[in-house]
Amino acid sequence: MKRRDFVRGLVGMTTVSGILTSQGCVQTGGPGSRASSMIADGFSQRQYQDAIVIDALASPIQFNIPQRDFPLTSSDLESVKASGITALNLTVNRRATSELSSFEATLARMAQWEREIDTHPDVFSRVRSVADIRAAKQNATLGLIHGFQDTVPFGEDLQRIDTFHGLGVRIAQLTYNIGNKVGSGSLVPTDSGLTEFGRQVVERMDDLGMLVDLSHCGPQTTIDGIRASRMPVAITHSGSNTIFKHPRNKDDSVLREMADRGGVLGIYLMPFLNPAGPPDIDDMITHLEYAVNLCGEDHVGIGSDQGIVPLDIAGDFPANFERVSASRQAAGIAAPREDIPPYLPELNNPQRMQIIAERLADRGYSIRLIEKILGDNFLRLFEEVWEA
Repeated sequence: MKRRDFVRGLVGMTTVSGILTSQGCVQTGGPGSRASSMIADGFSQRQYQDAIVIDALASPIQFNIPQRDFPLTSSDLESVKASGITALNLTVNRRATSELSSFEATLARMAQWEREIDTHPDVFSRVRSVADIRAAKQNATLGLIHGFQDTVPFGEDLQRIDTFHGLGVRIAQLTYNIGNKVGSGSLVPTDSGLTEFGRQVVERMDDLGMLVDLSHCGPQTTIDGIRASRMPVAITHSGSNTIFKHPRNKDDSVLREMADRGGVLGIYLMPFLNPAGPPDIDDMITHLEYAVNLCGEDHVGIGSDQGIVPLDIAGDFPANFERVSASRQAAGIAAPREDIPPYLPELNNPQRMQIIAERLADRGYSIRLIEKILGDNFLRLFEEVWEA
């Protein structure tokens, strides 16, 4: 099926805001499982409201297929407030343009988000520390953690890491899908691993308390990053190669080593979860449950790779999707299955984290384990890295 026909077929689909009946994904718990807290419990709306909820890679507005710009609208803000999310890792780095370097474009993007925070202090707050996340929960704001999905803005100057840390960047992914001066991305045919400069970058990030993210890194660069860092690392948005082999997913050995060193994996809501057709919530739960059993209940969370404002697949979406896809293909950064719209229809909803929590409760997860997956695991990781 051609991409345009597939997208048009999706336009008639209805967003599901309720919880679907479980379809029997990979079983969890049982003898030998590393998920020791699996016991049947409900998870009420009040329990969700009381939980610290962290999306390890997201944005208030859509960013994979941009559908909003600044300033944010009242409708955007209502979606944010309805989400119940306490904090999220917000991608603020930008590629170079014909007029601006990556460094300059990134500073400009950060300034746009800073203005939104200043304009809407009842909706957004800045996150520089774990205390700021707890304050965001107390004040019912969405804490924005400035994060990078590439280290290109650092250039070849380690001092820039200090500069961006001073401006609030607390998470940096070492590479995007292609290579850079630090290492190889997931689409590089031969991954030569972390460069000498890359090791210096990791060391400086450790010194400052900036979390190393390895989500888009190639397999050798991912392993090198785990081993080079003195601190636990994150894979904020990825999945399991055992469930579905894909350049953006990770091998068991990588995930085990990450977990054994204290790191956390965030499962994403992207087309990279299954081999054919649009993925659904069951595909996501399959990856999550496998990761909990493999890594342990303290090392798995959610990094949706989504905007809180739902993706609107009506109107000019097909043309916009084609345009963005063509641009990414031309830049060499498009992963396989990017011809599928980047979302899960059942979770195309501001309350997606609550939907996931209720689904996990239906499958017999304990309240405590759901709280860990919703945010406590990433909160613990942030505390270990940022406060060291």
